[in-house]
Amino acid sequence: MQPNDLKKILSSGLLSFPITDFDAQGDFNKKSYIERLEWLSPFGASALFAAGGTGEFFSLTPQEFPEIIKTAVDTCKGQVPILAGVGGPTRVAAAYAKEAEKAGAQGLLLLPHYLTEASQDGLIEHVAEVCKATNLGVVVYNRANCRLTPDSLARLADRCPNLIGFKDGIGDIELMVSIWRKMGDRFSYLGGLPTAEVYAAAYKAIGTPVYSSAVFNFVPQLAMDFYHAVAADNFAEQNRMIDEFFLPYLEIRNRKAGYAVSIVKAGARLVGHDAGPVRAPLTDLTAEECDMLDKLIKKQAK
Repeated sequence: MQPNDLKKILSSGLLSFPITDFDAQGDFNKKSYIERLEWLSPFGASALFAAGGTGEFFSLTPQEFPEIIKTAVDTCKGQVPILAGVGGPTRVAAAYAKEAEKAGAQGLLLLPHYLTEASQDGLIEHVAEVCKATNLGVVVYNRANCRLTPDSLARLADRCPNLIGFKDGIGDIELMVSIWRKMGDRFSYLGGLPTAEVYAAAYKAIGTPVYSSAVFNFVPQLAMDFYHAVAADNFAEQNRMIDEFFLPYLEIRNRKAGYAVSIVKAGARLVGHDAGPVRAPLTDLTAEECDMLDKLIKKQAK
């Protein structure tokens, strides 16, 4: 897929990050992962991000990564495009980019590098090196220690024709407006805050109607219904779902750091699509928290 074709796909619709399946020993469970993708694919997401943040990219081994991406590509071929999460130190991220392209991914999401702070010049070089390593379209994830300014993105746009997307995980509206006004339609813009639904209407108002949904992993129809309510500016329906589901959901998610992933895996298990435990350093929900989530999910089914 050409980068500009991917850009068009990412400019509308709902996106999501499938969780990565592990068995009881914590090893990649290919069979369960295939079944998960087969279940989720027909619900209508515009694209899926394999081995993304919700897919626990940060805990995967280099040996597991290409198998996970290839499994996703082969399973979803002809149904939904697969973007691969890549990240880590610059040369490691570039190597992952090459592996993902070899495995058949249609695009890449460049996750933040690890640990060290960096200047804007350093971040530009990091992103540019990864873009140079692949022919695939690249979406850069502005989050944590990768916070690009409008001027830095403009410099990257000139250097990297295959940098086609910008995903925001910070929530700085002033920065987002500045980027949108400076870069216009050079990028596709994605909302990427955890539980993005609660920010969706605000982001749509500033030119970012596309976002990625974590809850799509266990309540895919609810996630799609909410997206359609946002697209139609149906605020009454949005507010109903926020009050009845998303705000109580956030109360559970916010109990511990890292629960943005753990709660999604718990939800998948509760609806009959168990993906196994999270890997350290994340921790699974407690029995009490799982019971709270189970009651919330069942309430939506009534």
